[in-house]
Amino acid sequence: MLILRLFLPILRKTKEMYTLNQTALNRLEYDKIKTIVRDYAVSYRGKQHVDAMIPLTYMKAIRAKLDEASEAKALLQKGASVPIPSLEGIEQIANLMHTGYVFSEQEFMHIVQFIRSCNQLKGYMASKEIIAPHVSSYASSMHDLRSVVSEIEASIRSGVIVDAASKDLMRIRKKINVCEERIKGKLDSLLSKHRSIMQENMVSTRGGRYVLPIKKEHRKLVKGAVLDESASGQTVYIEPADLADLQYQRGMLKSEEGVEETKILSDLTMVVERYAAEFLINVDTVGAYDFLFAKAKFALSIGGANVDLNEEGIIELHEARHPLMGGKMVPLNFQIGSKYNSLVITGPNTGGKTLALKTVGTLTIMIQSGLLVPVQAGSKLAVFEHVAVDIGDGQSIEHALSTFSAHIRNVIDILKIANHSTLVLIDEMASGTDPGEGVGLSIAILEELQKRKATVVATTHFSEIKNFASVTPGFENARMEFNTETLEPLYKLKIGEAGQSYAFLIAKKLGLPMPIINRSSEIAAKGVGTSGSEFGVTFGATSKPSEVQSKPVISSQEELSLRGVPDIQVNKEQMQVAKEVPVTNEVRVSKHSSSKHKPKVVKAQDDEAIPVPVKKFELGDSVYVSYLGRAGIVCTLEDAMGNVGVMIQKQKFKINKKRLKLHIAGKELYPEDYDLDIVLETKENRKIRKLMNRKYVPGLSIEKKVDE
Repeated sequence: MLILRLFLPILRKTKEMYTLNQTALNRLEYDKIKTIVRDYAVSYRGKQHVDAMIPLTYMKAIRAKLDEASEAKALLQKGASVPIPSLEGIEQIANLMHTGYVFSEQEFMHIVQFIRSCNQLKGYMASKEIIAPHVSSYASSMHDLRSVVSEIEASIRSGVIVDAASKDLMRIRKKINVCEERIKGKLDSLLSKHRSIMQENMVSTRGGRYVLPIKKEHRKLVKGAVLDESASGQTVYIEPADLADLQYQRGMLKSEEGVEETKILSDLTMVVERYAAEFLINVDTVGAYDFLFAKAKFALSIGGANVDLNEEGIIELHEARHPLMGGKMVPLNFQIGSKYNSLVITGPNTGGKTLALKTVGTLTIMIQSGLLVPVQAGSKLAVFEHVAVDIGDGQSIEHALSTFSAHIRNVIDILKIANHSTLVLIDEMASGTDPGEGVGLSIAILEELQKRKATVVATTHFSEIKNFASVTPGFENARMEFNTETLEPLYKLKIGEAGQSYAFLIAKKLGLPMPIINRSSEIAAKGVGTSGSEFGVTFGATSKPSEVQSKPVISSQEELSLRGVPDIQVNKEQMQVAKEVPVTNEVRVSKHSSSKHKPKVVKAQDDEAIPVPVKKFELGDSVYVSYLGRAGIVCTLEDAMGNVGVMIQKQKFKINKKRLKLHIAGKELYPEDYDLDIVLETKENRKIRKLMNRKYVPGLSIEKKVDE
């Protein structure tokens, strides 16, 4: 009881903390998991423990619960049948103690059975002290209460109060037996006397009193009181006067017997209530054992295992599965918290991104609830103060919320609690609104969460967010693998690589005409501004500029996939932190640069300033990518779709020219005879090129890797 009092403040604090995140627990289907665990409990007390189960934040308490669950699972794996009492009838008994209620004979039988089961459990646990020291230790607090069993069994056997329960009861019952014998003898005499006028040759009872079934026309031949009549009226049931006195005497004796039995039951109730504290400790201990072994049974059903814990936000999952998916799920290998604390997952629809997100969140709240999780050895999970979730479109007709509004409200709630000990899970960032604005908001939100040192896992389709993650310290990309031949998702997470939605590839494989796909690719690459003709897009006369929204640039990965080129592999460890360049509304020009590189402005007839397009970017030009907040060097010239190769921190991207601004012209950065290969080529390729220049061989060329 002292231990319970010490832990109550911690439990109350934890419960209040997680009440704020009940929505997150619902989105991670925590109640479904609790329902499964509850089904494994056999007692009402064990089920109550499951109902009250919440994720904890105190790591030592979590560690103890996990170790106990692991021991309990090991006991079950050895084929042991743990004798957990069912607590049948005990809930009412526990609730009625000290209320003035007198327990019945059947309730005393439940008490006896419970005490015997507790002693059996205590003996079992004593035999498992070596292989399960923590689990078996709880049984030492249980009380055998053998004296209670002895007193009950001295008065009640097989649910009946015995004659020896008291001297008065024995005396009364002897008198009842004598009276019953006299009644029986009198009945035999009356049956012989009135057999000819009886409707049936048998004795009946009415109201607990013996009567004779006499034919109606002969009723006056029998002296006595009519106690009943048949439905047809042909038979009357008469209590003979010779029998009435004996039956009255028996009734009085029965009343005395009832009073004495109540006294005996009352005395036994007082005996049990004297041991109420010990009795309730046994009930609580049985409930705790039931809860523990329910968790162990659940762990066996899902392949649950123990894990290492930390408070540094480090998560390493090996062959993890969602507990509600079981063997239907491709195992997930996942890492976060060591080299990066924000992970952006990309991939096609139905590719498993959301499932990966839910798996990480669900295993986290499970482990903090003391539940073993379906992972392989060596896995690690972090203990968080908060788990914040934005999964699902969250549309609400009742509250008139759009998908985007719901996302933003979720994000606002997340920002209220986000700190260094918060796991944030966000599904489909930038969805539900204008892609350009959505991307900007998403990146700003990710930056804010990064400042707060939260652990973030997010999914997206947008290349801008992927590019941001690839060049920003603390972030990493991941993709869900996809079979481009069969158009089937592989549901495998590949960390360190950005993926794509494969929209055009899927459309092509499904038979969409190539002219439409090519045109879609062109529009996606160039974007659609307020003037359609500027990009070769013609709109109807009724179209208004405000009706045309800008579209995201087609990802370079998806473009390569359409051309049959494998995905670019990125080695992020080669990256260095880039110096940020302030965002401005104008093109930044070096004070030493020539005026010919500045954008020119001419006056139209209506005196409205119209910017003249800047000339094409050249190799070596320093350009600024606004949505990444980074500067890069032009490494390949503009292609037919307006995409320019830009090298940022030794990593190369295809970025549409409309998203680039000239920072410093290449001619201002390098001398006229400067070899740009020093900047744009790898050291290995430069060595090979020098060797080829000295030893020219016709037809020989350098075969570059895809990412070069």
